[in-house]
Amino acid sequence: MPSSTKGSRVQYHCSFCGKNQEQVRRLIAGPGAVYICDECVDLCREIIDEEATPASTRPGASGQKLPKPREIFDHLSEYVVGQEQAKKVLSVAVYNHYKRVNAGPGPEGLELEKSNILLVGPTGSGKTLLARTLARVLDVPFTIADATALTEAGYVGEDVENILLHLIQAADFDTARAERGIVYIDEIDKIARKADNPSITRDVSGEGVQQALLKIIEGTVASVPPQGGRKHPHQDFIQINTANILFICGGAFEGLDRIIERRVGKKALGFVRDARDRSEDVEDMLSLVEHDDLLSYGLIPEFVGRLPMAVALHELDQDAMVQILTEPKNALVKQYQQFFAMDDVELAFSDEALAAIANEAIRQKTGARGLRTVIEDTLLEVMYEIPSRPDIRKCVVSEDTITKRQRPLMFSRTGQTLPVDGEDDDQLKVAAS
Repeated sequence: MPSSTKGSRVQYHCSFCGKNQEQVRRLIAGPGAVYICDECVDLCREIIDEEATPASTRPGASGQKLPKPREIFDHLSEYVVGQEQAKKVLSVAVYNHYKRVNAGPGPEGLELEKSNILLVGPTGSGKTLLARTLARVLDVPFTIADATALTEAGYVGEDVENILLHLIQAADFDTARAERGIVYIDEIDKIARKADNPSITRDVSGEGVQQALLKIIEGTVASVPPQGGRKHPHQDFIQINTANILFICGGAFEGLDRIIERRVGKKALGFVRDARDRSEDVEDMLSLVEHDDLLSYGLIPEFVGRLPMAVALHELDQDAMVQILTEPKNALVKQYQQFFAMDDVELAFSDEALAAIANEAIRQKTGARGLRTVIEDTLLEVMYEIPSRPDIRKCVVSEDTITKRQRPLMFSRTGQTLPVDGEDDDQLKVAAS
């Protein structure tokens, strides 16, 4: 009712929410004894503004101004060192994917199929970073899943639908936005079939997971439990259409180069090749990867068919590692320099120290992600000391700091060499010499 009587006083109510004039700041009268309160006016304005917002301003929405392949490539290059061919292939593939999403059905009902992507390359070569940066460029929700944690439905482990739940959470439970997101599934090579022929026993973490992933990667309306975990019949589900979600799968695929080598008939000449020659051979082989090679590795035909684009990434050498340390927008050296600057300390690395850090990460066979581990180990003691030492104003990491495990050199505001806790003057003289 728009009005009621309280004692001798007539009370007016908002015709939309039912609140009376004492419960709101303003009640506006309209024709025919219709009233609207200020709160409902604000709500209506928000709804109208949202519906009137051009599609080009909505992240990941249809009609969004899509970066051109060259622009995507340039943005990737700000964060990812090397891998030029992979960045070019990804730029074109992602551009075509979202062009397809934004365009809708083609003429005469022509359906443009999506092209999910397979990244093949060693650990720490930039697979995850490429996928994450693509999502940042396009401003779309992004999530990472570990294929080794997935199992076939009904077995202990994660259901594949949980991947979609993480994507929905990344989109703040905006399902429409999540349906235009990017999913990166890491360690995809670990779910390869254990043998060339199907096993009579259940392979719940290998072929079984590939089968479970087929539908969501191809495109289906999936029912996702909002709280995660296993499905049960008495819970509500979030419905999400995966037809426009871009799936990028990545893995090291150790041994795939030998499968390719057998196919192309290339054999090593001579008796012994050094490690660098072998690494270059592996890169050359992986760049020739074909559908049949992945089948021989243990991926099932249906799964490979849903990943039509295979991109090979090469192992990073010392020069590339040093570039990763210093050149990208979020380079590790810049990050640690910022950490030290928060304590009013300048952090410096010699060129020889940077090369030594790169070599140590290569020796550990952890790729670019091993660089942070080396720096953390190197700077642990000084990062422990500096907050309690206002006299320290500069920290210098030299080659000996990395190769001989010496402490970084510490300097005062006047340039005097300072001891770190546990060092004596004789140690300082040796370190500074």
